[in-house]
Amino acid sequence: MNVKKVFLTQDEIPRKWYNILADIKMNPPLGPDGKPVSPDALSKVFPMNLIEQEVSSERWIDIPEEVLNVLCIWRPSPLVRAYSLEKALKTPARIYFKDESLSPPGSHKPNTAVPQAYYNKVFGIKKIVTETGAGQWGSALAFACSQYGLECQVYMVKISFEQKPYRKSMMQAWGAKCIASPSMQTKAGRDILAKTPDSPGSLGIAISEAVEAAVSDESGQTRYSLGSVLNHVLLHQTIIGLEAKKQMEKIGEYPDVIIGCAGGGSNFAGLAFPFVHDKINGKQIEIYPVEPAACPTLTRAPFVYDHGDSAGYTPLLPMHSLGHNFMPAPIHAGGLRYHGMAPTVCQLVVEGLISPKAVNQVEAYEAAVLSARTEGIIPAPETSHALAYVIDEAKKAKEEGKEKVILFNWSGHGLLDLAAYEKYFAGELKNFSLSDEELLEAEKVFEKYPKPMKLYSK
Repeated sequence: MNVKKVFLTQDEIPRKWYNILADIKMNPPLGPDGKPVSPDALSKVFPMNLIEQEVSSERWIDIPEEVLNVLCIWRPSPLVRAYSLEKALKTPARIYFKDESLSPPGSHKPNTAVPQAYYNKVFGIKKIVTETGAGQWGSALAFACSQYGLECQVYMVKISFEQKPYRKSMMQAWGAKCIASPSMQTKAGRDILAKTPDSPGSLGIAISEAVEAAVSDESGQTRYSLGSVLNHVLLHQTIIGLEAKKQMEKIGEYPDVIIGCAGGGSNFAGLAFPFVHDKINGKQIEIYPVEPAACPTLTRAPFVYDHGDSAGYTPLLPMHSLGHNFMPAPIHAGGLRYHGMAPTVCQLVVEGLISPKAVNQVEAYEAAVLSARTEGIIPAPETSHALAYVIDEAKKAKEEGKEKVILFNWSGHGLLDLAAYEKYFAGELKNFSLSDEELLEAEKVFEKYPKPMKLYSK
C-alpha cells in the first residue's frame, strides 16, 4: 500500500514560530504625519505583547505551552499525497498537500486565532472585535475566544453573510456575535451605507468597522484582532510550513514548487515562509501565491503605501494595493476579496523571491470539482484557486516530462460553501475581470501618500 499520509506525533509539533522579518528588509508602517508608527500608537488596537511580536526581528519565537495545548486539538496536521489527482492528470509530478481543513472551524485560521486570543487573555483583555470575509476567520476567532473565555464580536462582509449563513451559526455556537458589514453600528458603516445603500461590503469596510468598535470602547478591555496581513499573524501560521518540512524529511522529499492561495497572505505565508528561508539561503525552489483574477492585487496592482481598511483608520502599509476604496467583485472566494496584501508577502514579490499568479473563478471551481472527485475532499473556494495552479504546474511537468515535487496548502474545506457549488453546476457562476481603466481609477488614491522604497535584502 502506498503511503497516503505522513504524520507527526504530538511531541514533534514545532515549538517555535519562524519570523521572516529576521531575513528581509521592510519599509515601516506610517502614521497620518507620514512618520513611522511607534508601537505605543497601536496600543489601543492590539495588546502590547502582540505588538512586540509584530515588530520583533528575532528569527525564532517561542510558542507558549498554553497555546500548544489548544493547537494540539488538531495539530500536527497531516501531509497528504494526492495520488488520485496525479493519476487523473497523468502527470509525473508528485503532489502533496498540507491538510489544514481538519481544525474545528475547518481552515488554517485557528493557527493564529488561538495565540491571539491567548495573548489578549493574559494581557487582561475581555473582548475581541474582528472582521471576516468568507467567515473562516470569524469562526476561527469565535472558537479561540471560547477556549479562553473571551467575548467575541465579528463584522462579516455582507455578501458572504448572505451567501454563507451557516458560518454565522458556527460563530454563534462558539458564543460570538456576528454582524453584517457595512452596518449601522459604526460611523464607518453608516457612511458607506449613506453613499451605497446596497453595498455588498468588503474586507476593507469590515476592518474599518471592527477597528472603530474596538477603539471606541471606553472600558479599555476591548481590542481588535486581524486574521491576515500583519507580521504577527503570518508568524503564527508558519507552524504549517515548519511541520511540512519535518514531514517531507521523513519520506526523503523536498518540494520543487510551493503553492498557496493568497488574499491577505496568511495561509500562503504559513506554508511558504519556512521554505522562503531556505530559498534565501540557496535552495532552488519556485513559490507561487495565487489570487483571483477579479481581485489582482499582487499580479496587477502597484507597490505603494495604502491603508489596510476603507475608512483609513489603519496606518499606511507598504504593499501592493488596488486602493482602500476598491470594491471587489462578489466572487465566492470571500477570503480572497481584499484590496491589499501582507507587506511581507509584497516585499518577497519585490525581491523576486516569489512569483504571483491569478486564476479566474470558473477555472478555480473546475479545479475544485476535479479535486473533489479524485481526492474526495470538497475544497473551500479559496483553496480551489491554489488547486487550479497546482493542476497547471502538474500539466506543465507532464509536457516537459519532468518529475517535480509540488506542495500546496489545502487551506480549508468547502462544506459550508455548497451553495456556490450549486451555482457552478447550474452554470450560473461567471468570471469577473478588472479593466485597465478601473485599475487606473483605483490608483488615484495613492497620489497623496509617500512612496515606499524598493528595498532588497541581499
